[in-house]
Amino acid sequence: MNLRFFLCPVIGLTLLAGCQTSKPAASSAMRGTLDLAETQAALLLREVPAAQASNPAPAGKPPLVSPRTVDAQGNLVLVASRDWTSGFWPGYLWLLAEATGHDKWQTPARQYMAFIEPEKTNGTTHDMGFKVYCSFGTGYRYTQDAAYKEVILTSARTLSTRFNPAVGAIRSWDHHQDVWGFPVIIDNMLNLELLFSATRLSGDSSFYKIAVQHANTTLKNHFRPDFSTYHVVDYNPGTGAVVTRTTHQGAAPESAWARGQAWALYGYTLMYRETRDPTYLAQAERVAAYLLGHPNLPADGVPYWDFNAPNIPNEPRDASAGALIASALYELSTYSPQAAIYRAQADKTLVSLAQDYTASAGTNRGFLLLHSTGSKPSNSEVDVPLNYADYYFMEALLRQRHLAAGRAVVDGGPVVNGGMRGK
Repeated sequence: MNLRFFLCPVIGLTLLAGCQTSKPAASSAMRGTLDLAETQAALLLREVPAAQASNPAPAGKPPLVSPRTVDAQGNLVLVASRDWTSGFWPGYLWLLAEATGHDKWQTPARQYMAFIEPEKTNGTTHDMGFKVYCSFGTGYRYTQDAAYKEVILTSARTLSTRFNPAVGAIRSWDHHQDVWGFPVIIDNMLNLELLFSATRLSGDSSFYKIAVQHANTTLKNHFRPDFSTYHVVDYNPGTGAVVTRTTHQGAAPESAWARGQAWALYGYTLMYRETRDPTYLAQAERVAAYLLGHPNLPADGVPYWDFNAPNIPNEPRDASAGALIASALYELSTYSPQAAIYRAQADKTLVSLAQDYTASAGTNRGFLLLHSTGSKPSNSEVDVPLNYADYYFMEALLRQRHLAAGRAVVDGGPVVNGGMRGK
C-alpha cells in the first residue's frame, strides 16, 4: 500500500514534517499512526469489562455493551445496544483489521456485534443503519459471512416499517410526541445505505424505493437556498405537509450545525453512488461548496460545532464532523469534476486530525480522536472523544488508501444497475 498518501496532502497544501522525505520515512510515520490506533483499541478492550464491573447497568435495565465516550471525570461511558452509537465500536474494529492487515481484530469485532444483534428487530428507532450497517455491514464487506447478510436484511425490513408514504420519508424520533408529529432529521440520510445494501443482497426493490423517496423528500424540504441544511423537519403524518423546520442540536433554528452539514454531504454522495442519479451528485457538490467556501471553516478543515456558533473562534471543534466530511469528500472526488479540490481538502483535514487531534498512547481510555462535540446546546459530550469520530476517521484513512491504490473507494456498484425484483 502507498502509505505516503495516508499522511501527505496533495501538492499545494501545507505538508507535515517528513512528508517530503523518502517513502520509507513517510511509511514509518503512517505506521506510527496505525500503531497508535492499535494501542488505543487494545486499551479500550481492557477498559470496557472494567467499566462494566465497576458501573453495571441498574437492575431491570439492559446491559451496557459498547463504549461511547469519556465523561468529564475521565470515566469510560458505556451504552446499551439500543443507543444509536452502539455499532460504531465493532465497526471500527473491522476497519482497523482492514487498515492494519491484522485479523486479530476480527475476534472482538464479532464479540461486540453479538451484543447488538438483537437491535435488528427494534422498530422503535431509525438508527438501524448506524447500529447495524456500520457493524454488520462493515463485517459483511470484510468476510461475506452469510449470517451477517441475514442480520442486514432483517434490519432493513424493520427500518422499512417506519416509512410513511404520505410523508415520503422514514420517521426519525418517537420521543417528545407532544412536540413532534413526524420528525425527520438529516442524520437519517445515512441509514439509507442499509436499505440499498438490502436490495443488493436480496433483489427486493422495495428497500431501494423507500430510500429514494426519503432522499427526495429530504432534498426538497431540508435545505436552505445556500444549501445548508436544517437538522429537523417536522411533518404532518397524515398529509405530509411541513409543519416546522429547526436545528435541534445547533446554535439556533437557522444555524448550520456542523455534523448535520456533514451528514448531508455524506448522504447525497452515497445516494449518487447507489443510483447514479445526477440530481444527487449536484446536491452533494452544492453542499460541498457551502462547506468549503464558508468563512468560518477553520484553516485545518476541522469545523467548529456549528458554522454559526456565536463565539467563533472561541467555540469547541467537532472532530467527528471533520472526519465525516473528509470521508465523504474522498468518495465524492471519484464522481465529480471537482475531484482535485475535494481530495485536497480531505487530505488537509485528515492530516490535521492525525497530527493535532489524536490522543497520546495509553490515554483517552483508548479512544483515538480528541475534541468532538455531541450536543453543545445540551452541554452534552462537549470536547470529548466519541466512537463515531474514530469510526469515520478510520474509514477516511481507508478511502484515501483506496484512492492512492487506484481502487474503488467503496465496494459495490450502483444498485440501479443490479438485478432487482419489484415487490
